[in-house]
Amino acid sequence: MDWLNYHHLLYFRTVVREGGVSQAAAKLHLTHPTVSAQVKELEAALGEKLFDRRGRSLVLTEMGRVVYRYADEIFGLGRELTETVRGRPTGRPVRLAVGVADVVPKGIACRLLEPALRMTDPVRLVCREDKTERLAADLARHELDVVLTDAPLSARAGVKAFSHLLGECGVTFLAPAALAARLRRGFPKSLDGAPFLMPTEGTALRRGLDQWFDSIGVRPAVSIECEDSALLKAFAQRGAGTFAAPTAIAQEVGRQIGLRQVGATDQVRERFYAVTVERRIRHPAVVAISEAAREELFG
Repeated sequence: MDWLNYHHLLYFRTVVREGGVSQAAAKLHLTHPTVSAQVKELEAALGEKLFDRRGRSLVLTEMGRVVYRYADEIFGLGRELTETVRGRPTGRPVRLAVGVADVVPKGIACRLLEPALRMTDPVRLVCREDKTERLAADLARHELDVVLTDAPLSARAGVKAFSHLLGECGVTFLAPAALAARLRRGFPKSLDGAPFLMPTEGTALRRGLDQWFDSIGVRPAVSIECEDSALLKAFAQRGAGTFAAPTAIAQEVGRQIGLRQVGATDQVRERFYAVTVERRIRHPAVVAISEAAREELFG
């Protein structure tokens, strides 16, 4: 399609925003058949079905959600253009939709995203947490601008995307004060047989820890395995054992939940990536995140 009828796009957007064709017709001061026909013409021009009917309601299809997001952005930019020409400050924030893989520690995710909120132009963050594979699918549908994860996107994800390394660091082992004081002596051999909280198998951190423990001949007593790093921290805070945190935020984590450092190693590396559909990062907020990560957080 070489040309898009923006009237059709406007009617479609209004149907979505108003919750139905009748409501959109009333808003636009048009008849129900006129609005319905315009939406059908848009579907024909795009070659995609935008709505499914469920009972008396219209529900957006997956492609309908993608088109609506673009429509909302297009008409928002049009409004901003008009206000700019008239010399009015728009105050309209730049939208950044971020997918955060559930294996990424919350503290790292917050630190990575903070630079976007410090930009001169306001940014509105929309964050979604899920498995990397599901977030990658949302990225491919342009529902997300970037995905933060702890490993390059696998070819098995079936998504054409590019993994940009934001930085890496070693890991620091944290535990309640009494346990930390006991394990600090003779670290890392002291971890042999000690209560330990592990991330689940299949994560990059778990593979790194398993390999390192094997290389130094240490077998911690794994009492709990969790996908969620926040849950691991909660168990550690209650005295369940030691866990590994990225060294870049270990001091902050220890201070927040009252844990002490046992020891650290650079032999286990935590790496964090920004995954985008672009070979070169263009979104200004993602550029700010990338630059700050390399210069500040992991510098």
